[in-house]
Amino acid sequence: MIEVERLSKSYGSTVAIQDLTFQVEPGEILGLLGPNGAGKTTTMRILAGYLPASSGTARVADYEVHADSMAVRQRIGYLPETPPLYPEMTVEGFLFFVARIKGVAAGDRAARIAAALERCNLTNQRRVMIRKLSKGFRQRVGLAQAIVHDPPVIILDEPTAGLDPRQIIDVRNLIKGLAGQHTIILSTHILPEVSMTCDRVTIIDRGEIVATDTPQNLMARTGHGYAVEIGGDPQRALEVLQSVPGVTQVEPRPMTAPGRHTFQLVTEGDDPGSAIATRLVQAGLDLFELGRNQASLEDVFINLTVQEQPLLPPEEPPAADVDPVNTAAQPESTEIPEPIEFPEPTELSESTDSEDLIAEEPTADE
Repeated sequence: MIEVERLSKSYGSTVAIQDLTFQVEPGEILGLLGPNGAGKTTTMRILAGYLPASSGTARVADYEVHADSMAVRQRIGYLPETPPLYPEMTVEGFLFFVARIKGVAAGDRAARIAAALERCNLTNQRRVMIRKLSKGFRQRVGLAQAIVHDPPVIILDEPTAGLDPRQIIDVRNLIKGLAGQHTIILSTHILPEVSMTCDRVTIIDRGEIVATDTPQNLMARTGHGYAVEIGGDPQRALEVLQSVPGVTQVEPRPMTAPGRHTFQLVTEGDDPGSAIATRLVQAGLDLFELGRNQASLEDVFINLTVQEQPLLPPEEPPAADVDPVNTAAQPESTEIPEPIEFPEPTELSESTDSEDLIAEEPTADE
């Protein structure tokens, strides 16, 4: 349904995205993750026909985004991070306006609008002016305008921004209910929402894709961990744990009780839990607790991305010894400049009109 191949976008010398290639199957929900400035919004705007790409191709519902822009726009529902609303219109009036400009047949508009209002829990606010709604309800109106024409592709940029926990659950259920009949791309910073909503995840960092897989596979790929509480010689316990196949890192932690030593393990490959317990018992160490910790999607995100980048590179200040007019280097002067002497103020002569020294103020006509 969505095919992106070597898509790039630059703003002058700043590269927003570079050589993005991914696909979204019909009926699939793809989560687009990345730190601020990674290129998520730029990618969505290109797919929605809002921005042209610098290079590469993107196809939505078998139409090329650049060559068939109008056909693509008719087949997508787009919710930007800030919903495009008209505050002086009622919720229902705004949806009628959107349905008309999106080409919904006159005989189908009432039914489509009623369905969008019900899906977004806006039925009781249908006759309320948009400017009187809270931020959360405005976000719902933006979501309703994205689905009012029943498009095959829906692009959602931060759809739960500004919503309270109950509203987030409602939107999550709405998005999951749209899956199968609609292909959805969404971006969000609420990582638990991704693991509970999305079929696949694409992580972008510095404009490039660093990982694409299901949330479960990404978490499994990062590895598992164990917390172990052992009695006995801590140095002996450390040596035994480091010798277990699959254990890549052992970190001692503060003691939880006298005589009990805690270690945090990082593992990879096949689950080594049984081998850990067997080795410790064979070494004559007391095993009080062995708990397994699986990496979360947040751990995956932190491991694969770096700190968010500024949108534009900072300007370097000019060198101290370079004259901006004359590029020849100027040696620093060691002489102390002489003080500047100002003439003594003179008194106004009797012939001087003081009004001549006051700037005229513009009149009301001016």
